[in-house]
Amino acid sequence: MVVGALLFTCGVVCMATKRNLLGVLMGVELVLNGANLNFIALGSPYLRSVEGSLGLDGQLIALFVIVLAAAEAAVALAIALNFYNNFQTIDIDHAESLSG
Repeated sequence: MVVGALLFTCGVVCMATKRNLLGVLMGVELVLNGANLNFIALGSPYLRSVEGSLGLDGQLIALFVIVLAAAEAAVALAIALNFYNNFQTIDIDHAESLSG
């Protein structure tokens, strides 16, 4: 649980401090991996005897989050490539000019 919380915290800090779009995407992936690690830890056999544990639900939720992260990465990289083609940079401060 501590390692999952540490990954989650590192991801949030990475998303908050990076000005590069790829750095922000890496932060999102760290957040999702930290959440997955906690879901799997809560579904472990050692905690199944405790009331309110997730059982196999933790593994199923983690699998769903992995699929969601793969789809998010594909869409986000397509947006990043399109952004780079338009502005020749992936600095997220230039995204203000995208408002329609």
